[in-house]
Amino acid sequence: MGRGVEGFGARRGEGVIARRRFHRAVFCAAGAYNIAWGLYSALDPQWLFRFSGLPLQNHPQIFACLGMVVGLYGVVYFEVARAPERGWLLAAVGLAGKILGPLGLAQLIWSGAWPPSTIILCLTNDLIWWLPFSLYLYDAWPEFRRGLTTR
Repeated sequence: MGRGVEGFGARRGEGVIARRRFHRAVFCAAGAYNIAWGLYSALDPQWLFRFSGLPLQNHPQIFACLGMVVGLYGVVYFEVARAPERGWLLAAVGLAGKILGPLGLAQLIWSGAWPPSTIILCLTNDLIWWLPFSLYLYDAWPEFRRGLTTR
């Protein structure tokens, strides 16, 4: 049985998604992580290249820009945490990026352009979030769908 509206085991009800408290915590963590990662990557855009043994970039501003984009995703994730009943589309875009990023990296590793050590980029930025984001999308879908039919 559920532990109430905010509990981890909450049941779905109109206007409230299941596991609301859990999802809010996940998206707060994702928001904080993305902002921290984005700031660090903007301030030290060569870190991945040093870590993985790749040659340093001639134009580190490109990686700094990636850091800025990742940091902005953090703001989006905080919005999902603030209003989880209305965050389905934002989280779906976030998960799509977290799937496409590793696919691109896999191609770079497979082709030999980047070393396997660069997988650290996707382990922390993408892969660890697949399950909790997918669970959120599953739980939030009925509310998102309800919003589509009432407009």
